Amino acid sequence: MHFPRRSLLALGLVLGWLGLSSAAAAEISVFAAASLADALKEIAAAHQRATGDAVRLNLAASSLLARQIREGAPADLFFSADEAKMNDLAKIGHIDAASRRSLLGNRLVVVVPLDSLLALGTPADLAGPAVKHLALAETATVPAGIYARQYLQQAKVWDAVAARVVATENVRAALAAVESGNADAGIVYQTDALISRKVKIACEVTGAAAPHISYPVALVKGGKNPAGAALFLARLTSAESRAVFARYGFTLLP
Repeated sequence: MHFPRRSLLALGLVLGWLGLSSAAAAEISVFAAASLADALKEIAAAHQRATGDAVRLNLAASSLLARQIREGAPADLFFSADEAKMNDLAKIGHIDAASRRSLLGNRLVVVVPLDSLLALGTPADLAGPAVKHLALAETATVPAGIYARQYLQQAKVWDAVAARVVATENVRAALAAVESGNADAGIVYQTDALISRKVKIACEVTGAAAPHISYPVALVKGGKNPAGAALFLARLTSAESRAVFARYGFTLLP
C-alpha cells in the first residue's frame, strides 16, 4: 500500500510526539507514613499538574514501609514518621544519605469520640475505670505507638493501661477505632485529630514527657526514577509544600 509523503511525515510526527510524551511522563513511587496521607495527596496532585509525573503513594506504618524497602520493594523516596526507621535503612545502605532531610515535627494528643463525656486532662485519667479500651498504633514497631508507649511509661501509667490497649496497624487505624466507638480514647498525632469530624481532642501531650517527633525524608538507592524522585523531594521542601504541611497541623523543622 502506498502512502503519500505528506501523510508519512504527519504520521512520523504524531508517533514521535507520543514517544516523547510517554518518556516525559514518569511515575514516582513514594513510601510515606500514613499520618502524611492528606497533605501528600494534595502536594502530589500539584506536582503531577506541574510536571506530568504521576506520584504513586504507598501509605502505611513506617515500620511496614521500611520492611518492604529492605525486602526490595520498588521505592524511589521514603518519608518516615520517625528517625529510627530511616536510620535502620541507612545502616544497610538503602538510603541516599546526601538527600536526607528532617522535614516535619508533630505532637501527640488524646482523642475521644465527639459525643464522649470523658474528661481526660492528665495521663493518670487514662488509667481510670471509664477508659476500658485505649486505641494506640502497635507499640513495638509503629512510630506513633512507640511514641505513645514511651509517653505513658514516662508518666508512670503504662502498667495500669497496657491491658486495655487496642493495638492497631497504624495511627490512622487507631483514629478510626475511636471514631467508630470501638475505643473510649486513643493517642494519635495532632494532625490526625485535626482532619477528623468524629473525634475531639481531650488533651495535648506536652511537657518533659512529650516525645520529640521528627519526620525524615530521603531518596531510596536503586529507585527506578531517581531524577523524578529528586524533583519531587525538592517540591516537598519548597515554601509552597511547607505551607500545605503547616495547614494540616505539622510543625516545620528548620
